[in-house]
Amino acid sequence: MGADGTAGRVTGRRARTRANLLRAAFSVFAAKGFGHVSIEQVCEAAGYTRGAFYSNFSGLDELFFALYAERAELIAEQVSEALARGGPDLDVPAAVDRVAEVLLLDRDWLLVKTDFLVHAARDPEVARALLEHRARLRRAVADRLARARGHTELPAVLGDADGAAHAVVAAYDGVTTRLLLDGDVAGARVWLRQLLTALLTDGTEPAAHGRG
Repeated sequence: MGADGTAGRVTGRRARTRANLLRAAFSVFAAKGFGHVSIEQVCEAAGYTRGAFYSNFSGLDELFFALYAERAELIAEQVSEALARGGPDLDVPAAVDRVAEVLLLDRDWLLVKTDFLVHAARDPEVARALLEHRARLRRAVADRLARARGHTELPAVLGDADGAAHAVVAAYDGVTTRLLLDGDVAGARVWLRQLLTALLTDGTEPAAHGRG
């Protein structure tokens, strides 16, 4: 960095440009659908040129993965923090309550993610990258469950902590799919709590009513 701090200003400006492009892309993707948005539309929404876009992203796929990484990290942090608050003696019902209360359930994000999932399903290379991003959340959950394994019994049908993590993520996927259709965030949190309780404990929580 020069004595006048020029490099720092350039780095900060580029970071702001990247963040603005991500915010604009998220809004445009949510409104129009991933497959119906061009780089030009993202640039117009953000107020930047194509040059600014290409100085940060190679294309829309890379931009989406940056969006996905942000939210995957947020969700992993939410789950890890909710599970970690109980210490090594994991109180599963209490942890389930905390996870259901804080976990990201944003319908606009689910619209964007679902559009991209369809796109990835038709492109093996993109699908592999998306699977790796999804695996990050599972690893965060599995790590916490593994550390609690000696203190907390999980249902044998789930196998090891990795199997339990797969079940947790599958429950989240199911809840968010329904949320896309009915927009009921409060109901989604209730259903998520019930599903996780059934998965990770003896399932004494009453079954959900009126959801399918």
